Amino acid sequence: MKHYTSVHDIDNINSWIEEAKALKANPLKHVTLGQRKTIGLLFFNSSLRTRLSTQKAALNLGMNPIVMNVSGDAWGLEFEDGTIMNGNTAEHIKEAAAVVSQYCDIIAVRAFPSLTDKVKDESEQVISAFLKYASVPIVNMESATGHPLQALTDAITISEHTKKAKPKVVLSWAPHVKALPHAVANSFTQAMQKMDVEFVITHPEGYELNPDITGNTPIIYNQGEAFKNADFVYTKNWSSYKNYGKVLNTDPSWMITKEKIGAAKFMHCLPVRRNVIVEDAVLDSDSSIVIQQANNRTYAAQLVLKKILEDL
Repeated sequence: MKHYTSVHDIDNINSWIEEAKALKANPLKHVTLGQRKTIGLLFFNSSLRTRLSTQKAALNLGMNPIVMNVSGDAWGLEFEDGTIMNGNTAEHIKEAAAVVSQYCDIIAVRAFPSLTDKVKDESEQVISAFLKYASVPIVNMESATGHPLQALTDAITISEHTKKAKPKVVLSWAPHVKALPHAVANSFTQAMQKMDVEFVITHPEGYELNPDITGNTPIIYNQGEAFKNADFVYTKNWSSYKNYGKVLNTDPSWMITKEKIGAAKFMHCLPVRRNVIVEDAVLDSDSSIVIQQANNRTYAAQLVLKKILEDL
């Protein structure tokens, strides 16, 4: 595999899940695979799980990770071609990506959307620029429109915790105090569409995701109806797609409660705002598998890096 920038880079999600489980059972089995190889982890935005789990994944494969908070530690980067750089940006991505490629065998990038310019965000300016100007493989640690490492993690977690051949999985919007991206919801949707699950999405009207991504996935505007017979409830906030980046409402009645989800397992990518997105009674119960989910971030990243290293 050359790059991992989208869920669509997964050729067979079931085989990937099984391979990730094998890595989890023996994390150091391939510790020599990445020896004398370096991965650059470039963060344009904050991170906790993504940074630590990807770094650990690299170490489990014998790699040397270099971590950089680009926005605070590097020169201001310019991404537009043909621009006159007489403003705040001091270095062009053409040179930056080429230089980092000389230091690193793999480059992993995390960069959030602006949520103000849909066209620009959907162009995936940052990830696309690294793909264009870097000479080494690129890994998406969350971009403007996708979070494929998280989605692979979620698929692994559902597989581990399901008791049914075809579980019902619900992606539910929940309220938040500010506008959030669509990346996690987009990639989770794409991952579930690859799995043998009964998948539905529920949210208030006006919070429809990109229809090119949701496709034929059922959308139910009544949360209670959507939750009937659910085995997994995956919860995430996102801002409006049609009314791009806007918060249309923060209806507290969409918060996840123990009464609503019943026996279903609760999932969230974290961080999560307690008693806004989900009540304490859910997070602190056996129904919550968010910690197990977070643990699987390492093995999702390790699988991706392993596949790339095998093709270097």
